[in-house]
Amino acid sequence: MKYAILTFGCRVNHADSLRIEEDLRARGGTEALSSAADVVVVNTCSVTATADQGARQTIRRIARENPSARIVATGCYATRCEDEVAGLSPAVRVVRNADKPHFLDSLLRTSDLGPRASDLGGPCGRPIEPGVAGRTAFTIRAQTGCEEQCAYCIIPTTRGASRSATIESLIADVERVADAGFKEVVVTGVHLGSYGRDLVPQTSLLTLLRELDAVCGDVMFRVSSLEPMDCTPAIVDFVARSGRFLPHFHLPLQHASNRMLEAMRRPYTLGYYRALVDSVIARLPHASIGSDMIVGFPGETDDDFAANLEYLPSSPLTHLHVFPYSDRPGTVATSMRAKVHGSVVRDRAARLRDIGVALSRRFRESQIGTVRPGLTLDDGTLVVTDNYLKVRIPPGLQRNVRVRVSVHRDGQDLLGAPLPARSTSD
Repeated sequence: MKYAILTFGCRVNHADSLRIEEDLRARGGTEALSSAADVVVVNTCSVTATADQGARQTIRRIARENPSARIVATGCYATRCEDEVAGLSPAVRVVRNADKPHFLDSLLRTSDLGPRASDLGGPCGRPIEPGVAGRTAFTIRAQTGCEEQCAYCIIPTTRGASRSATIESLIADVERVADAGFKEVVVTGVHLGSYGRDLVPQTSLLTLLRELDAVCGDVMFRVSSLEPMDCTPAIVDFVARSGRFLPHFHLPLQHASNRMLEAMRRPYTLGYYRALVDSVIARLPHASIGSDMIVGFPGETDDDFAANLEYLPSSPLTHLHVFPYSDRPGTVATSMRAKVHGSVVRDRAARLRDIGVALSRRFRESQIGTVRPGLTLDDGTLVVTDNYLKVRIPPGLQRNVRVRVSVHRDGQDLLGAPLPARSTSD
């Protein structure tokens, strides 16, 4: 049985796709192009109308190019608009997010896709290893669901209430992928900062991070996106002291206008956010800090937008993801008045993206002359450093090798001279 998995959207979706892929490989599945696969899983996103459109186009293309394929549509768009997605092609079967972890058992058990080999007493199939589907780091989902009520966000509807995996199961995941050869693990969740609040007894994200820090094995960790109110001083201090958790944060601001933050139902102010990212840089001067920004939220005035222009260029942020506001039926923002004209939204998005480019350039230039630890990607000539720089090095190494790179510049590119790596115990 040949399979293909196409994933849209967030790291949580990518973590879910990794789980599905592990299950397919355990059943003897072989990765193939979507045009040649027997089963194609499309893991959709619905954070914007553009994400919905991309999923629709992909499903239609697969149905056209590979009419004999069984197409499984899952993820947030498939959950939010089940009938609409099912109507894209007779070959489509919709699997809601809640059914995603176990759908292979109930939906796809046929002659060429049966039980796991391990369930029959045989070998466990071919495990995921570095390089499969171009992956070098492994993403584990610690938590899914969200109970926040941001005015623009449909995800609490498509993902449901917060649900956390146990610390024991996550430690087992890390040990398993470390044994398979992965040297970097990304810990992710829909609302990662709420980790453990639903467990009995309750625990916390900081406790989970400390437990993962104690896992044996040659593996480093990145923490995925954290809401600003969840990135506590204790977490910043832990990352600064750990040695295994990398200095890379993603802290979505969404807007620099306090009036807009209140309208968006974001539970912090710009002053709080400013103090947070300044504290990160004070403890970790070489850290990268990414952020999400929404432009064109209903009611956004020129003065509101100007707050972004005033704060962002001088902030310590190192890269931006800019999202033009998109109406999501079922959210509070959909019924808000004073919608911003599309041409204004596009112009404002372009201006913030220009700022993001300048921030990224400034960060890259600040790292010239430093020596950073990293991991080789692709064909071994690209390194992602601990603080999320992409640095080119000369040929000679394979993928998934730890290195230290002396960073210098050649034109617009960052180049590096590889140095002997230190072990994680150094």
